[in-house]
Amino acid sequence: MGSQSTGDKLNILIGSPLEQAQVARIAAAAPDRANVLYEPDLLPTIRYQADHHGIRRRLNEADRARWQGLLAAADIMFDFDWMAPEKLPIMAPRLRWVQATSAGIGEFLQRFDLLQTSILFTTASGVHAKPLAEFTLLGLLYFSRNVPRLLREQAAHKWERYANSDLPGRRVMVVGLGGVGKAVAQACANLGMEVWGTKRSPDSATPAGVGKLIAQKDLLAALPQMDALVLACPLTPATRHMIGAQELAALPPSAILVNIGRGGLIDEPALVDALRNNKLAGAALDVFATEPLPEDSPLWDLSNVLVSPHSASTVDSENGRIVDIFIENLGRFLSGQKLINEFSREHGY
Repeated sequence: MGSQSTGDKLNILIGSPLEQAQVARIAAAAPDRANVLYEPDLLPTIRYQADHHGIRRRLNEADRARWQGLLAAADIMFDFDWMAPEKLPIMAPRLRWVQATSAGIGEFLQRFDLLQTSILFTTASGVHAKPLAEFTLLGLLYFSRNVPRLLREQAAHKWERYANSDLPGRRVMVVGLGGVGKAVAQACANLGMEVWGTKRSPDSATPAGVGKLIAQKDLLAALPQMDALVLACPLTPATRHMIGAQELAALPPSAILVNIGRGGLIDEPALVDALRNNKLAGAALDVFATEPLPEDSPLWDLSNVLVSPHSASTVDSENGRIVDIFIENLGRFLSGQKLINEFSREHGY
């Protein structure tokens, strides 16, 4: 879709597979000022709805040249170059802004040495808030309602009544109160849980649903009082391995841990040790230190672990929500306003 001969128009290159209806929405957002370049036959093949990575396509020399020509013409990109993101500043010399399809892009930008460029990056922060809040509730209910026991006894055709735990009145700590953390806090509060939270600036306004806000440095002291711990913060040098053996030992053995942030937030060997020795009631994990999770990881086989393949945030309506952000930002970009969800090089998110 589109042409590279666009006169004074800006070229928007779509870098990952996108539904035609969403491409049309972008094209209609500013038809007099921007032109959409979308060549799906040059992009990876999707494996599921809203797959932004897909199966890498083997391009012949001619198709590779076509893709490079599109990059060279791009002023704006919807998602990154799938082929060689580390060469983006060279291959796309006109590029001024990239709208990412992920909320957490700090590791990606660092890995491909894009932090030193002048390119403006915006994230998909907020798009995944409700799906991740739903996964958090799933994880909390999975262990509080003892689903592992139900599955074992169903497989054994065993009927034995027992008492469950419930969530109302339980205390949960939500680490990170950005868009996702706020949605988690509100969802937990709606179930009657007492919500505590931490954020980078604890002196700022307390989000809805949060009963108590504490400073990050006070997290360890608060953990013995928690029935659940939810990690919803970005991975930065300051948060890497923020939950280690000491923090896990501080949690009560009945506590539930949910990680919807990044795998590097947790010292994974320490987590395995705590789970093996029943120092936690359970862990619902959507992210891991190494992804895909290695086949020999002990986490696969622990009955008190719920493994999700980094898919808790992915729903079939995701692309439409990201396009909503992109269209809003396109209007701001064209009028010289500050964009929403701008990536901060200073903070790493």
